[in-house]
Amino acid sequence: MNINKIHHAAIICSNYKRSKKFYTEILGLDIIAETYREERGSFKLDLRVGTADQIELFSFPGAPKRPSYPEAQGLRHLAFEVGDIDEAICKLEKQGVTVEPVRIDKGTGQRFTFFHDPDGLPLELYEKI
Repeated sequence: MNINKIHHAAIICSNYKRSKKFYTEILGLDIIAETYREERGSFKLDLRVGTADQIELFSFPGAPKRPSYPEAQGLRHLAFEVGDIDEAICKLEKQGVTVEPVRIDKGTGQRFTFFHDPDGLPLELYEKI
C-alpha cells in the first residue's frame, strides 16, 4: 500500500447554516459542492482548503456531542497552515472569533495557536516559515 496524502477531513456539525457560514465566510474556504441527502435529512458540504485539500462538513440530525474536551480519544484537532499567523489571528478576531495566545512549538520553533469552530471543535493555525 502506498498512501499519497490525506484526501479530506470530515466534520459533523450541530447547526449546518451556522457552520457553513463559519467555514466559508470567516475562514474563507471555497465551496466545491453542496448536497442535500433527503433520505438522511443531512447536508454535505465539500470545502476546498488551499489548492488541493478538502473538508467535508456534514449535518446529521441527532448526532451525539463530543464526549469530552479536548482529550477524548480520536481526532484531537484540525490544523491549518498559514503564511502569517498574526494576520490570520487579526482576521479571525475581527469576525468575533476568540483566539488563544500564540505559542512556540518546542520541537520546530514554529508559532501556533488554537481557536474553535461553532461546535467547539479545536482548530489550530500553524505558521509556515
